[in-house]
Amino acid sequence: MSDNRVMVLGEKETFVIRILMKKMGDAGIGSEFVPLSVNDINTKWKECSLITIYMDEHAKAGRDILHFLADKAMEDGKLMIAIGDEDNVRYMCDHVPGELLYKTFVRPVDNEKYINTVREVFDKTAAGEFRKSVLIVDDDPSYMGLVREWLKGTYKVAMANSGLQALKWLGKNRADLILLDYEMPVTSGPQVLEMLRSDEETKDIPVIFLTGKGDKESVMAVVALKPQGYFLKNIDREELLTKMKEFFILHKQNR
Repeated sequence: MSDNRVMVLGEKETFVIRILMKKMGDAGIGSEFVPLSVNDINTKWKECSLITIYMDEHAKAGRDILHFLADKAMEDGKLMIAIGDEDNVRYMCDHVPGELLYKTFVRPVDNEKYINTVREVFDKTAAGEFRKSVLIVDDDPSYMGLVREWLKGTYKVAMANSGLQALKWLGKNRADLILLDYEMPVTSGPQVLEMLRSDEETKDIPVIFLTGKGDKESVMAVVALKPQGYFLKNIDREELLTKMKEFFILHKQNR
């Protein structure tokens, strides 16, 4: 995926869109116009890092296209900006999850404000502000460090070597997911899960257990606690990253 590149979607490349793209080019931001069709979007998808949908008085993105875009953006962690009249913008807000729609502009768009918004998205992306936050809780520092190395390029990763330390960290920070060691001394994983579920501030944080035991009896004991899932500790890097990505996609869709 190219940095600082915007896909501008519309029914056709109008004069107003060309002016907007020229302004972006003058500001050092790459952009490309792409027609609102599944084939064209798929062809250019990997070349962009931000999507702008421009709807004029003659065209409105169809519901099927918006659902297609939302699914692809959700899967690849891309954000969208919508430009249109008030009805267009309201329509976008009704059909695209709010977490994917970074900002909306009512036509006629202020080009300077739009470009500043694009820069803001790129700056925040570079700073990792849109990354999901994952807390790893494990008493084995070597294993915890290994998992952190695997995840840190994709997620904001924090570590805690005990349930108490995890709860202390969560008192000041937010996590989108907790990877929790099932077998810990002093306070076990199930006990930590119980404490998390009994606290109003942490009860809704998804928890996936990390366990070294893959036999049926052990797995059934883990599943009986109703976490969001479990990973065996012998999982490799690629499988872990794939399963994490799948989890966040499904978690968004089910909320």
